[in-house]
Amino acid sequence: MAAKRRGGRPTLEEVAARAGVGRGTVSRVINGSPRVSDQTRAAVERAVTELGYVPNRAARALAGNRADAVALVIPEPETRLFAEPYFSDIIRGVGSELADTDLQLLLTLIRTPKERRRLANYLGAHRVDGVLLLSVHTDDPLPDLLEQLDMPAVLSGRRSARESVSYVDSDNVGGARAAVEHLLARDRRRIATITGPLDMYVAQCRLDGYRQAHGDAGIPVDEALVAVADFTEDGGCRAMRRLLDRGAAPDAVFAASDVMAAGARRVLREAGLRVPDDVALVGFDDSPVARHMDPPLTSVRQPIEEMGRVMARVLLEEIAERTRERPQLVLPTELIVRASS
Repeated sequence: MAAKRRGGRPTLEEVAARAGVGRGTVSRVINGSPRVSDQTRAAVERAVTELGYVPNRAARALAGNRADAVALVIPEPETRLFAEPYFSDIIRGVGSELADTDLQLLLTLIRTPKERRRLANYLGAHRVDGVLLLSVHTDDPLPDLLEQLDMPAVLSGRRSARESVSYVDSDNVGGARAAVEHLLARDRRRIATITGPLDMYVAQCRLDGYRQAHGDAGIPVDEALVAVADFTEDGGCRAMRRLLDRGAAPDAVFAASDVMAAGARRVLREAGLRVPDDVALVGFDDSPVARHMDPPLTSVRQPIEEMGRVMARVLLEEIAERTRERPQLVLPTELIVRASS
């Protein structure tokens, strides 16, 4: 068994020898990579403690061009960040996964072209080791920039079905289809939908699920029952008013987020329509908004906090391994039925 060197600090090689593993494995454990078994991690941590090994972070950063930081980039205004539970749940998941690492988490909002250019310069200087990107729009140039910089990156969602960057997503098509099938099973036949912005693939997928459920039931979609919004409560209000102004007379509404469903619920109440007696209502996310609405909202649960944890885990692996593999993961959804439908 290797002993600590006299007159100097223990080395990575000595830790590896003490733990009975390779130097690369020790490096992965120290850098927080998830690609290590619990047994191996415990052996390395025990060797680190026994030898008194302290990673030389400055030397490691210089040698490996490491910044010991990752950026969580949200290309949305702060009003959405603080109003939508989705973002706080993702951040909570990311933070919990990075808690036991040495990496700093830098939260960055991108609201203007100037801020986008400034971020591009910052990333180009390799001041972070990787990027987590939320709320991805179809024409967002940031994922392509990250690929050009060869920087580890993981998206929450994706730009299209042909996404080339690593991502963690939920089954948006299946979740939306389950929501509409539930309403059809309750004998609702004029089911409206309030979509997210259609320059986001997530909104396109939830609309596809809505259409698929109608097609499977042999019911044509009335386009007057489709209203586009922006994933905000005010957007849900405006979309619901448009639906009522069209005289479409829906007997159910599937909103592509709980926040938009809350907006729709407000307008239905103002119009003297009861939920679910006159109009059944279903949302998406199963956020605290759903549980606290009156009546409680039926909603499609996506594992948002787990998505954040998995995103961080995938990014840590890409940073540690510098592999060309691009993991692309889709997590399951579940319909949670409550009194609104």
